[in-house]
Amino acid sequence: MEFLIKIVYILIFPGLLFSTVFGLWLAGIDRKVVARMQKRVGPPVLQPTYDFFKLLGKETIVPSSAARHTFLIAPYVGLVSLVVTALFIPIGGLQAFGGMADMVVILYLITIPSLAIIFGGSASASPFAGVGVSRSMVTIMAYELPLILVLLSVGRAAGGGLVTFSMEQVTLYQQLFGSFLLDWRLIPAALAMLLVIPCEVGAHPFDVGEAETEICEGPLVEYSGAPLAVFKLSHAIKMFIMTALFAALFLGGISTGMVWLDVVIALVICTAVTLVCMTLLHAITARLKVEQVFKFFWTVVSGLALVSLLLVWFVD
Repeated sequence: MEFLIKIVYILIFPGLLFSTVFGLWLAGIDRKVVARMQKRVGPPVLQPTYDFFKLLGKETIVPSSAARHTFLIAPYVGLVSLVVTALFIPIGGLQAFGGMADMVVILYLITIPSLAIIFGGSASASPFAGVGVSRSMVTIMAYELPLILVLLSVGRAAGGGLVTFSMEQVTLYQQLFGSFLLDWRLIPAALAMLLVIPCEVGAHPFDVGEAETEICEGPLVEYSGAPLAVFKLSHAIKMFIMTALFAALFLGGISTGMVWLDVVIALVICTAVTLVCMTLLHAITARLKVEQVFKFFWTVVSGLALVSLLLVWFVD
């Protein structure tokens, strides 16, 4: 029975099926609202879903000079890591898997999809992909530091004098003492996290690695068919994963006592966070250059997260 429950967690909720459906929903909402803010009609909300199934039916073409196995396996490795990540993030008070080092596991797992893009792009042997790969590597180095500082800040605040890496303890602490978004010491960290999310996802204005108008989607330029569909799906799921992580870290204390209602509230929060940190930024900003992204995250964003870490460490 326990085995069947774990299979349900992995394949249905909060794993593959749920992450896919809600991730594609967020991607559609993002595109639709951006279009409206730019005074365009925009595609239907289900357009990312249509695109996904259309790509699944297309032929998969592998470049003759590509490292075939790495090229084809990379997108599926990224997708699997995201599905596993969803199991460690509390969604509406539900957490499929947990332990004492959830944050560390999440930190490693959410990096794998970016690495999968890098390895897949490198395996394609395309010069455009090479440029995108180098930019993606710089982007990863840019957002990892502030993300680590944010997790340390939350872990220290929930640790009661120590640093905890347990998402369950973070959620429990907020249920007892209130959400961290209402703690003035953690507001800079929350702002930093809102900026980390679009960079981690690879959304505008931090999409330097896959700049469509500059390097033809960079690492994905040689992808087609099902592998490209999986990469696009991973992008959508990562939107859900990162916004759910923000909700768990800073709004984990919201609880009504009814599981289904807590899940709905968590999904509403994820949608709101998407509109704030991705849709709004997309509509009002221009794409940054790769050196601007690195400088911005290592100064401004890291500075915000560091301020929160110092406050929770020295101010009670």
